Amino acid sequence: MPTGVAIRDVREQLFDAAERILLRDGQNALTSRAVTTEAGCAKGVLHRHFADFDAFLAELVRDRIGRIDEQSAALRKSAGTSTVADNLTTAVLDVFGSVAVAIVGLVISRDGLRALLRQGGSVGIPLLTEATAMISVYLDAERELGRVAADADVDTLAPTLIGAGHLLFADREGAPPEAAAVRKVVTTVIAAVTRCA
Repeated sequence: MPTGVAIRDVREQLFDAAERILLRDGQNALTSRAVTTEAGCAKGVLHRHFADFDAFLAELVRDRIGRIDEQSAALRKSAGTSTVADNLTTAVLDVFGSVAVAIVGLVISRDGLRALLRQGGSVGIPLLTEATAMISVYLDAERELGRVAADADVDTLAPTLIGAGHLLFADREGAPPEAAAVRKVVTTVIAAVTRCA
């Protein structure tokens, strides 16, 4: 990138580059130089916008958590429509069909990143914690509508669904699971508590 040429939406450009590297090459390939090279900009651009590489990664994770928040609002609005199993299958596919699995691995492997996220208020495993909350809120809404049993333990069902989804998608080397495999897991987990699967 020539000096003096403005880069539009530099943060998003750098985040998207980091995501592509994570998905293509894995967390070990993710360096500040790799990100700026992938983004097509000078290395100094990243350091002008972020204190260090861990600060950049923390903002990347927070940005992707924001996307989960958007998905959560959409899932909550879907309560009472389609079937509970269809809505949950779509939600699990949306969460894990993205870069979430790679980001979870990144967070687990980088102590500095975890520390920054905790300082910012994150608890548990970022993205998985928010995805679990999203599922819990949705199941609670369906319980209020009578499509999930009144005595259903949504605070146990939600992490069960997210944990099972994570395991389905965790193999970065293999092909991602098909929607039918995800739906089978979802229907098995919720079978005892749904009135209209």
